[in-house]
Amino acid sequence: QVQVVESGGGLVQAGGSLRLSCAASGSIVSINAMAWYRQAPGKQRELVASITSGGSTNYADSVKGRFTISRDNAKNTVYLQMNSLKLEDTAVYYCRAWVLTTVTGNYYWGQGTQVTVSS
Repeated sequence: QVQVVESGGGLVQAGGSLRLSCAASGSIVSINAMAWYRQAPGKQRELVASITSGGSTNYADSVKGRFTISRDNAKNTVYLQMNSLKLEDTAVYYCRAWVLTTVTGNYYWGQGTQVTVSS
């Protein structure tokens, strides 16, 4: 069974930085796209950033210039470096990975990690 686990969330002051990690494990043949989503209270889940296996990235307009997504294919891990954090960045951050196993290819979600930005 494939598992996706996020880590690195926590409480930071506005203007500070935080680095999230997401590691996939299990019977993995390869991982294609990986992405970070977030969901704030009372709002829909939104795409924050994504990265392909080749390293191409995309960002939501709200985080461009502040967040950086990267990956380590050897470790099946994706990172989200968050700088210049704002109060509006407070949310539960979720990792999603498209994982190819020996029998199927599916999207897998992590359980989420809380990021809270304070003034």
